[in-house]
Amino acid sequence: MRILISNDDGYQAEGIQALRRALASLAEVITIAPEVNNSAKSNALSLHNPIYVRDVEPGLQYVTGTPADCVHIALTGLLDAPPDLVVSGINNGANMGDDTIYSGTVGAAMEGYLFGIPSVAFSQVERGWTHLDDAVAVATDMVAYLLQHIEQGRREGRAVSPWLLNVNIPSRPRQELRGLQVARLGRRHAAQPVICQDNPRGETMYWIGAAGAARDGGVGTDFHATEQGFVSVTPLQVDMTDHEHLRYWAAMAADLS
Repeated sequence: MRILISNDDGYQAEGIQALRRALASLAEVITIAPEVNNSAKSNALSLHNPIYVRDVEPGLQYVTGTPADCVHIALTGLLDAPPDLVVSGINNGANMGDDTIYSGTVGAAMEGYLFGIPSVAFSQVERGWTHLDDAVAVATDMVAYLLQHIEQGRREGRAVSPWLLNVNIPSRPRQELRGLQVARLGRRHAAQPVICQDNPRGETMYWIGAAGAARDGGVGTDFHATEQGFVSVTPLQVDMTDHEHLRYWAAMAADLS
């Protein structure tokens, strides 16, 4: 079995380095990650700049591009065969609710999913890598289970449909975690106001404000699950169609035709 690992914190981040060492006990691990931090890059691809790939050590390369670039380049040119699983993370901070839209961690996993490969994104809820070893242990157990599921399907001659999982692990000792809980995405309030500052030349510069608090964080959401000490697991899909209102807008289309 072969695993492709990427992230959005950069190839030197503690999360990806710890995860790649652990997953090497399960399968062949290939790590292709951004050179520097690319948080909040979502699914962005670099279409107007050249991308360079640099070798660090066997099985580890960094890319001068986005998380999605890393997986895209790997699957369309760098690898001689597709991996069995794409893993992104472990991210330094949560990717829950609306965060998933912006997340480069999720974006890297989603790129694998778009190419028809089962993919999973792992994040720690709190920033700072507290209890990282415990998070790695949780992720390793889950990846072992997923690989077994994929391999069993192949032995039975079943085609394994790709899936995309978003996993958030509370930053707690493993003995304090209450297990896994499948949850839907919650919602956040609007982000905090933009921060304005003057640079040394007197020009105004702007910093994106902090994310808002949870607006929809009740029972059943990823926010609630992690607050209660569970590892939240959310299956994601890419179809953004508002199916419920297709007929509503069809009326407008008919009126204007």
